[in-house]
Amino acid sequence: MKRKARILIVDDDEDICKTLSLILQEEGYETDIANTGREAIKKSRENFYNVALLDIKLPDMEGTELLTKMRETSPKMIKIMVTGYPALKNAVEALNRGADAYLMKPVNPEKVIKTIKEKLKKQREEEVMTEEKIAMFVKTRTQKLLQESK
Repeated sequence: MKRKARILIVDDDEDICKTLSLILQEEGYETDIANTGREAIKKSRENFYNVALLDIKLPDMEGTELLTKMRETSPKMIKIMVTGYPALKNAVEALNRGADAYLMKPVNPEKVIKTIKEKLKKQREEEVMTEEKIAMFVKTRTQKLLQESK
């Protein structure tokens, strides 16, 4: 059985969190909410999330700072910046710090879903490639050890 992707929504605006959560749950995703950067870091250490939607302006830290911290705790997690402060500087900084995508508020539900699906597809493809590499390494190593033992 294929597990549902888990998404952490990080925004200090409760209405945005609830709306995004409902939209994503309708698409079959499991969602969780954090209203501060500290709460998001704590949750990402305690739980696995495939994706995080990060607001760029949070009450306790900048979203780009959170992005860097979450990259340390959850390097494989897809991080999508969401902002109501459209500035090229913000976009460039977010992408340089490891954001996988950058969306503008008000968030278009179709665009969010499309972006998440594309990023999850890429993430799954990378996981399969890694599993195949490991399987090939084990096979090659086993053959080598068998050759050496003869």
